[in-house]
Amino acid sequence: MAKTTDHLGRPLVAVTGIGVVTSLGVGKGDNWAALTSGKSGIHRITRFPVDHLNTQISGMVDFLPSSTKGASPLTFELAATAAEEAIGESGFSMEDFGGPLFLASPPVELDWRDRFDLYKAGKGETAAQRIAQAASELKTLDLFESAQFGSIADRLSEKFGTRGLPITLSTACASGATAIQLGVEAIRRGECDRALAIGADGSATAEALIRFSLLSALSTSNDTPEKASKPFSKDRDGFVLAEGSAALVLESLDSAIARGATIIGLMTGCGERADDFHRTRSKPDASPAIAAVRAALEDAGLDESGIAYVNAHGTSTPENDKMEHLSLSTVFGERIRNIPVSSNKSMIGHTLSAAGAIEAAFSLLTMRHGVIPPTINYDHPDPAIDLDVVPNVKREADVTTVISNSFGFGGQNTCLVMAREPA
Repeated sequence: MAKTTDHLGRPLVAVTGIGVVTSLGVGKGDNWAALTSGKSGIHRITRFPVDHLNTQISGMVDFLPSSTKGASPLTFELAATAAEEAIGESGFSMEDFGGPLFLASPPVELDWRDRFDLYKAGKGETAAQRIAQAASELKTLDLFESAQFGSIADRLSEKFGTRGLPITLSTACASGATAIQLGVEAIRRGECDRALAIGADGSATAEALIRFSLLSALSTSNDTPEKASKPFSKDRDGFVLAEGSAALVLESLDSAIARGATIIGLMTGCGERADDFHRTRSKPDASPAIAAVRAALEDAGLDESGIAYVNAHGTSTPENDKMEHLSLSTVFGERIRNIPVSSNKSMIGHTLSAAGAIEAAFSLLTMRHGVIPPTINYDHPDPAIDLDVVPNVKREADVTTVISNSFGFGGQNTCLVMAREPA
């Protein structure tokens, strides 16, 4: 009989369903084929005018019906599309999932089009007064609900029949990984035998581009969009804003075995540490990231020799890639030179709130298929970053364990350890 508890006697948590949407396509099949072929989903922005923007490229999802309707509708559709695939694969009911929902999504605010409509409908001397007056007289809840942080999770809960009050969270670029961690911990505590964890982000708006540009965080390689995201390269110049979603059905291994479900992989370790150094910059000595990696390994009952592959945060910013290399080389020592480390963001861009969930999904597929996706655009290696980044071409490998890193703005660091089968 398979072992169903971990080294601390907690229920092992299996993944029995995965759903993915990125700029590479809808569904994990199309995404995996494109990812392992080294295809980029980054392209020139056509959703809105970009003539006066420094960055004119993105990994936007332009092929869903909601892609032109605003961040909140698109985030919901991304989440629902991924969840449908994940729940369908798991074998649970699509209308009565019966477990809690943990959603990672971007902070919600009124779309500019809604603001303009309110301004035109309102009365007052200032824009704020006009908007407030119009909003106070709304006869419909549609606009109100679209501007509420928990509204997307509420709609998902109704659609899929999840149990209890849905949880919506935002921990910057670590959000997707945090959603998975919450689901894992709920199952470990015995509060449920299944959970739905989703990371979704459809907020690649003009405002977002301007804000990140003001932080000097975005690539400006507009002439060759597919070459713009180049993690760990010497000539990297910033990340590429992107959209996407991933959903994971998490389930106690006991439950999965009892109902004859297919086990895609196991979530064996979660580690998180806060960094109070700066609201956007990482601490130069990488100590919080180092602590997060070590915490995830400890939670999984592993030491530094227990990891076969690292799915890197790998944003393609000068500072973050340097910090991640420092954290990995500190934890794994000289051995890091022999551990494959690749970044999915080289192909799909940085999906912000969804990134941790999407990269966890790809990590599980890496173990399942025995193929490591490449880090593309690795044409000018950075001599200060001595890593095996699986340059430009996929690699077949027997991968039994993975750690996936998510290091977010605001010092929010979450790492996930996954295994192909029980130790």
